[in-house]
Amino acid sequence: MTRRTDWADHTAPESRPGAAGRDHGGGVDQGDHGQGGGFGEDGSGDGGGRGGRRRRRRGGFDGHQDSGPPSSSRAEKGEQSTGDPAERAKAICLRLLTGTARTRKQLADALRKRDIPDEVAEEVLSRFEEVGLINDSAFADAWVESRHHGRGLARRALARELRTKGVDSTLIDEAVGQLDPEQEEETARELVARKLRSTRGLDRDKRLRRLAGMLARKGYSEGMALRVVRKALEEEGEETEDLGYEAF
Repeated sequence: MTRRTDWADHTAPESRPGAAGRDHGGGVDQGDHGQGGGFGEDGSGDGGGRGGRRRRRRGGFDGHQDSGPPSSSRAEKGEQSTGDPAERAKAICLRLLTGTARTRKQLADALRKRDIPDEVAEEVLSRFEEVGLINDSAFADAWVESRHHGRGLARRALARELRTKGVDSTLIDEAVGQLDPEQEEETARELVARKLRSTRGLDRDKRLRRLAGMLARKGYSEGMALRVVRKALEEEGEETEDLGYEAF
């Protein structure tokens, strides 16, 4: 029989999904960072509203490393000092959740690497979900909010990142649905406006490829990229009537 512990002790605000992802500020980044992300940046926020509204959260995912606290933390000491697999699993999860949110799959992978039996891991993770310490829906919502406003990523790139973190496809669809096409195109225009100056002096086709390529790496469709870049070039006096997809 698995020993029960006082789960109320493990629901401090700083470790709940959502505590690290509210009131995220800032706009799109000024450089061309690409869509991949590929980083160990995690955090989350509450589920919040839908419909493409621009919500602001403090913190977010950008710039946060996917690492636990120093080895002197109480949670890690607890992980090392007990032979009970359930207690070890709880200590591992609490350490990883301190100050940053994780998906269930990320925690499950961490427990597997530390040789926690699958049945013990499943029970502990399910209990963490019950008390709100794991919330993949809130994680996905906050990821979309932070990575769109912080990096200018489009829905396609955001969905790809969430899939790598093990978020269910239904939750991904709901989260990226926060961004309507108008908001996505507005962000694409902001990205191009910030990059446009650095392309001056290049020939028109090269400018088009560079700017459209930047948008493509961030997950924007070819159609939207071409439309946004053509408009930006036209506003600078470039002739764009003959430009088509073949110019990419």
